[in-house]
Formats: sequence, structure tokens, C-alpha cells
Amino acid sequence: MKTKDFSTDIPTLGEAKIISPLKRNTKAEEPLRRFVSDEARIIVNVQMDHLKGNLKKIISFDQAGPREKIYFDPSKLKCAIVTCGGLCPGLNDIIRSMVLELHHIYNVKTIYGIRHGLQGFIPDFEHDVMDLNPDTVSGIQNTGGSMLGSSRGTQDIGMIVDCLERMNVGILFLVGGDGTLMAAKKIADKIKKRHLKISVIAIPKTIDNDIYLVSRSFGFDTAVDVATLAIKGAHNEAEAYPNGIGLIKLMGRHSGFLAATAALAQQDANFVLIPEVDISLYGKTGFLQALEDRIIHRKHAVIIVAEGAGQNLFDDQENQFDPSGNVVLRDIGLFLKDKISQWFKAKDIPVSLKYIDPSYIIRSLPANANDSVFCGFLGRDAVHAGMAGKTKLLVSFWNNHYVHVPMDASAGKRKNMDPQGRLWQSVLEATGQDAFFTD
Repeated sequence: MKTKDFSTDIPTLGEAKIISPLKRNTKAEEPLRRFVSDEARIIVNVQMDHLKGNLKKIISFDQAGPREKIYFDPSKLKCAIVTCGGLCPGLNDIIRSMVLELHHIYNVKTIYGIRHGLQGFIPDFEHDVMDLNPDTVSGIQNTGGSMLGSSRGTQDIGMIVDCLERMNVGILFLVGGDGTLMAAKKIADKIKKRHLKISVIAIPKTIDNDIYLVSRSFGFDTAVDVATLAIKGAHNEAEAYPNGIGLIKLMGRHSGFLAATAALAQQDANFVLIPEVDISLYGKTGFLQALEDRIIHRKHAVIIVAEGAGQNLFDDQENQFDPSGNVVLRDIGLFLKDKISQWFKAKDIPVSLKYIDPSYIIRSLPANANDSVFCGFLGRDAVHAGMAGKTKLLVSFWNNHYVHVPMDASAGKRKNMDPQGRLWQSVLEATGQDAFFTD
């Protein structure tokens, strides 16, 4: 990571002059222990060789948490919450934590829920606006999906800001992935250009865990949990039949974090295929020959493939794009299923191949306990940041701390797994797949 490539400064709408309601409810002898100073910083790179340099040049993030003084007057403040993009475990937990923090701790009584993502700001779609309060969010953490709904695709930024002005919104909370972060950045820029006092706070969301400068995204822990069940099922199916093969496709458009972590959590996989490492199908060191060697030696095999793996095998096909402008990935799971079947049929080796794709089951499930707790921290810290008048930031978990990351530093960039790093090397050791890719 090149820390010189980005600034960690967080913009503010103005000086925070209002005593926080949290301070009024805090014991006089312990006021400072509850609050975080704007001078509190979390170092970005904690490796020793980095720390030996000039201390003034060490890059650090703004530590998240409640401030003693806030910018907005809660009695007059209106907030809006919107969830965008694909579904993910924990969306309802995020919504609930923000609503409860705004209502009970900061005494904000007007909280709008924008329906169906960024479409909810555009009059032509005619989506209703929800009034959010403790009653409306009661129990939503036990259900999957998003109570606000979602949508994909870009919308007119000017019309979104027009809507925020009409509704007199002071803080906009956006929950979404890389496309949402790009939209949030453009919204914040348009707001600044119009000289409006509207805070824009983002909470990054992706099962793929691939958002830049975010070490862990909510929903990932739940996804790993459920993915391990698919691996167990695939392993049981493969072992039960002669020459059994279990093939599981997991999420991971551009990064293999889920496939790799699930493989380590449930060490039944023999091959893990990720986007960061191109797949070679044929030849003495190709995947299909390695799979045949495994079947001959052990009579069964389990394969995990990330959805973005092997796209190099489709280079001869023209790219297509979804409504959000993302390249539509070719279905590597079904492609491999067909190629494996063809390979063993040509070799006259009978196999029993079972294909499992749990992707949309995982996306729409409620968060597990770890993710639910994590979402609570993210939601509350998003509220603290917005109330303090900070803007154009995303709440991140970094070096075991919750921090503010400027949108300019993260939006439009992606975190990938290092094929030479410890996570992938651990996968290679746990699966032993390298032993089959030999001459």
C-alpha cells in the first residue's frame, strides 16, 4: 500500500459548538473517557520498518467515536438513511443501530428511510419514504435483506441533492459497496458546490470484503459461516460416491477473500480458485489434469471457485455491463462444471459431479452474532461522525480500531488478496493443491 497516494484529512461542515447529549448523561467524574478527541489518530501502517521513519510523515486515520461537542442541533435535525446495491447480511442491523442511536442518544426525532436505494430520491420512481423510529425498526435485526429495499444502477446526482434540499436533510447515511461509495463522493461534491450544510456519511458494505482501506466489512463473517455449510455438503456428497466431485461457487467478483477464508474455516477443499490467480485449464500443469490426478489418488475432490475467477478463459467474448456499469461476469461455475464433465468423459473415467451455488441464500440471510455486534459499532460511529459535522467519509475498521476514512482515499479503488501473502499461502498449504500442479 502506497500511503503517499491519499490524504486522511476529514472535511467538516463547520465548528462543533453544541454540547453533546452524551455529555449531559455522563457522570461528571468520567466525561473524557467516553469521548474521542479529534486529535486521536490510528496509524495506517503499523509495520516496524515503516515506524522507524520521520514521525511527522506517518500516515494516520481519524479515530471514530463520540465527540464532546456536535455540529447539528438535534431538535431541528432531519436525517436520511439509504441502502444500495446487492443485499448483504447485517443491513437491517446497521439501520437499527443508527436509528436507535439517533433517537435515544441524540434525541433526533425525524429520520427518513429512503426506499429502494438511490431510486428513492428520484420523483419518477414514486417510492414512498418511511418514517424510522424505534418502533419501526424493532426486531428487524432478526430478518434478512433490507427493510428499506435496494436497487442497482446510477441516478442523477443533481436530482438526489435536490431531494435532500426539499426534505431539509442535514445528514445522509449511505450503506453500500464500491458503486455506492462513488455515488456518495459525487453527492458530497455536489453538496459542497452548492454550499449546503449536509453531512454525507457512508458505511461500506460488501460480502467480498474488497473495499480499499477497510480491513473487514460487515456480512463477511456471516458469509464465511454459511459458505462452510456448503463446503461440508459438497465434501459429504463427494465422499459418498466413487470419483465424487463437489464444486462450490462463492461470491468474489474481483477478490478471493471469501473463498480463501471459507476454505481455511472448513478444511475439506482440495482446490480453491480465485480472481487474483489466472486459471490454466489444459496441459500437464493445468487444472483439469491436476483434478484428474487427485481423483486417481484419492477418489474424490472438493473445489471452491470464486465467481470472478477464471475470467481469463473468456477473453474472446465481448464484455457486457450491468445497470451500475460493472462488467457482467461469465458464469465460471457452470463453465467449470461442463469442462470437468467433458474432460472425464473423454478419459472414460466415470465421475459423480455435484454443483452448489449458495450465493443468493448467503446474501439474504440475517447477520450472525459477530456481524450483528460489528454492525452496531459501525452504525453508532456513523451517527457520531455525522452529528459532529464531519462529512465525505466512510466508517472503517482498521488495525482493530474504528476510524474515519476520507471517501477520496477509498472510492474507486479495490482491495485484492496478495497471491504471495499469508492468507493465500495458508490456503495452498491447507489444500495441498500445489502438489497436483506438477510435471
